[in-house]
Amino acid sequence: MHRIVSLIPSATEIVCALGCESGLVGRSHECDFPLSVKRLPVCTEPKFNPEGTSYQIDQRVKAILQEALSVYRVDAEKMRALNPDVIITQSQCEVCAVNLRDVEQLVCEWMSSRPRIVSLSPCALDDVWADIRRVAEALEARARGEELLGQIESRMGAIAERSRALGERPTIACIEWIDPLMAAGNWMPALVEMAGGVNLFGESGRHSPWMEFAQLQDRDPDVILLAPCGFDMNRTRQELSPLVEKAGWASLKAVREQRVFLADGNQYFNRPGPRLAESLEILAEMLHPRAFRFGHEGGGWQRV
Repeated sequence: MHRIVSLIPSATEIVCALGCESGLVGRSHECDFPLSVKRLPVCTEPKFNPEGTSYQIDQRVKAILQEALSVYRVDAEKMRALNPDVIITQSQCEVCAVNLRDVEQLVCEWMSSRPRIVSLSPCALDDVWADIRRVAEALEARARGEELLGQIESRMGAIAERSRALGERPTIACIEWIDPLMAAGNWMPALVEMAGGVNLFGESGRHSPWMEFAQLQDRDPDVILLAPCGFDMNRTRQELSPLVEKAGWASLKAVREQRVFLADGNQYFNRPGPRLAESLEILAEMLHPRAFRFGHEGGGWQRV
């Protein structure tokens, strides 16, 4: 059996969905699903204070990145003691998890063994599926990987097919950070299309773009989804003031028609793994409440 250390929450979920949880010997400080993984030793920590407002967190992270430093620290001694033969990390976003460069340096300088490094880089929806195959191949679970992908694609395909038959396609602004404003890119535009919506900001396969409130006013979406990266719904609700207190917020169509929603971005939309299927279900419920009801309201999303 492989000894696996996962340094990114989405990878931890992929490992468990493949039936390989028993091989996990270490995790990142953010890996928290399924709940059983919280028993594992934690191998990373942030170099910045994660408390404070959205603006304060943004400024701290930017200050670290301007110095060309990693935002997270790896516990090298713990990694040596765990002695993994597979380490899973990512190279897509330096704000999301430990970067590939740091893991490669750790292996070269600190570890006597030479574990296999599996680096995930999901920019678009197809990349997420390719990453699942990559992890499955590294863990010698190719058949289970294909089975898992078949199940996910079947669930999501059924929603996409049903949404195409609906006449209405509401416009939506997906917000990934509140202060400063950032729209959701990467796999989110594809999810919106599958859910039967029209995505107004962000492009499929490209990093999430910064935006101005004036742009939100100009496009005046039918629906606004607030799902900040790393925040649950309670934390997001605490961070709403810089947005909802702006002049012009109350006049937005989505606000007037009570179609502004909070979602658990940390657990769903911002984790490129198996639960993107649940993320699509949440989007479908928001965009087409009469056509879709999966039971996620309250647990995965709320109305503002």
